[in-house]
Amino acid sequence: TAFIACVLALVAWSPASAQQFNSDNYLSKPAGVATVILTIGEQSDMVMTTFSLLPRWEFTYAAYIINGDNDRSTDDGYSTSLYFKYMIRENAAKTGGVAFKGGTGVDPGYLTSVGLEDAFQTWWVNAPVTFPFLDNTLSWDLMPGASYTNDRGTAPDAGWAFTYSTRLAWYPSGPKLAIVGEVFGGVGDVETPPEYKAGLRWEPNQYTTFAFTYGQEFESSLGAG
Repeated sequence: TAFIACVLALVAWSPASAQQFNSDNYLSKPAGVATVILTIGEQSDMVMTTFSLLPRWEFTYAAYIINGDNDRSTDDGYSTSLYFKYMIRENAAKTGGVAFKGGTGVDPGYLTSVGLEDAFQTWWVNAPVTFPFLDNTLSWDLMPGASYTNDRGTAPDAGWAFTYSTRLAWYPSGPKLAIVGEVFGGVGDVETPPEYKAGLRWEPNQYTTFAFTYGQEFESSLGAG
């Protein structure tokens, strides 16, 4: 389970296991706005800050803590991420559009106890696309992308990957409450097992959003929890 509080009405995303949802939408917030996202979860915790310094542009820094256990083959430790987002196009109703994102730091780093690794060995790009349906009661996000991971020493996985993510949000009684589900993963030299997440997102006002989610891999008991 996870809990999130942020300082705007829309949840942003950096592609890392700590974030509330893997998928993102096309939207870039107005210039001059800063968004803070706090996540507490079974698998990981996160602090993310997004700065909208220029029209259509967002710049994000995030720090993650991967919750520790007694299994040193798991991602115990910490990670950081840096990325940008540019909103390419928005429809006239401001309910759909296309954006482009890119950054580094997607893979978690490790604490010294498991062999320190550099999280910034992975570089990635993706393109969030949002489609509104049924008079805006449904919002569908698609986010195809790609990543490249350098040889990280003790970790053998390196190379290219195609990443995919799709999210559907249903607003049964207006724009403040959404039921959200998504599927994401990656294939290629560095493969990410397919995973799902589902939950509720509540936006009581223009300054705050709360979300509660559960996530798991399709073929194992691993995942965000």
